[in-house]
Amino acid sequence: MGQDSRIEWTTHTFNPWVGCTKVGPGCAHCYAERWAKRSGLVQWGPNARRRRTRAANWRAPRRWAAAGAAAARRPRVFCASLADVFDDQVPVAWRTDLWALIRETPDLDWIIVTKRIAGAAALLPPDWGDGWPQVWLLATVCGQDEAERDVPRLLATPAARRGLSCEPLLGPIALRQLDAGGPAASVDALTGRWAGGAGHVTTGPRLDWVIAGGESGPNARPMHPRWVRALRDDCQAAGVAFFFKQWGEWGPAELVSPAPAARHARIALPPDDTAVYRLGRRRAGRALDGRTWDQLPSGPPSARDARPGADTAGSNHAVGDR
Repeated sequence: MGQDSRIEWTTHTFNPWVGCTKVGPGCAHCYAERWAKRSGLVQWGPNARRRRTRAANWRAPRRWAAAGAAAARRPRVFCASLADVFDDQVPVAWRTDLWALIRETPDLDWIIVTKRIAGAAALLPPDWGDGWPQVWLLATVCGQDEAERDVPRLLATPAARRGLSCEPLLGPIALRQLDAGGPAASVDALTGRWAGGAGHVTTGPRLDWVIAGGESGPNARPMHPRWVRALRDDCQAAGVAFFFKQWGEWGPAELVSPAPAARHARIALPPDDTAVYRLGRRRAGRALDGRTWDQLPSGPPSARDARPGADTAGSNHAVGDR
C-alpha cells in the first residue's frame, strides 16, 4: 500500500490504515470500497472496524524522504487513499502515530484529502500552529452545495497549503463568491478576498490548488465539459494552480474522432444538450482543450496570509507546471 503511485498528482501513496464510510454524493461509487470488496481485507461502512497497515508499510515514508533528500527533490505523498485521516472511527493512537511520522519526515510533501473537513481542526496535533509546512490539506467537493458548505470550513482550518479535490466533478462549482457563514458575508476562495458589511473587504486565507476530474468505473456519472472549463478558467484568472486529472469514463465529442460516434454510448447533458460519449478512462485521457493541466502550487504557502478581519494586502500565488 506504500508505493510509487499511478495517481498523476502525487509521487507515492501511503495508507496508515484502510476502511471508511460513505459521507456524500461523491462516495456513491467509491473506488476504495470496490478495492475492499475485491481484496477481502477490510469491511466498509459505519460499523466496520478500520484496519491498520503493517509496520513495514509505515517505514516506507522514511525511505522516500531519504531518497528525496539525496536527489534534492521533494516527493509528494498522498496520505490515506483508502481511508480518511479525519475519520472519527479511527483509534486516536493511530492518528497520533501518523502525526509523529509526518513530523519526522519534513522532506516529504504530505497531501491529505478529506471528506470530513468540518471535524479536521479538532483532530490536528497540539503543535500544528498555523500548519506544518510539509502538509497540504485538501477537501473533496463535488458540486456547489458541498463547496458552499465546506470551502469556508477549509479556509478556516489552519494549513500551510489548502486545496480542493473536485473529483468526481458532479456539477458546476463557482468559488468566487461563497457564503462565508460568519462576520464576513462572502469569500472569494481563489483570491482570499473576504467581504463584510458596508462594503468592507479584507484579505485572508485562500486556495492554493484545485484538482478536477471525472468519474471512472462501471457506474461512472458523466462530467459536463463546461464545469471543468469554468473551474480552470477561474483558477487561471486568479493565479491558482489547476490540475486536470482525467475525463473519466465519459468524454466530449472532440475525443471521439476518428472512431465513429455510433460505436459509443452517448448522453446529452443539460442545459445545452452537450454530447458526451462513453470512451473508457484510458481512451478519454487527460487532455483538456488540447493540452494537459499539471499545475502544482508554488510561491509562499497560504499559512502566511492574514486571517479574515486583518486589513492587509495579499498577492496571488504563482503557479507552476510539473
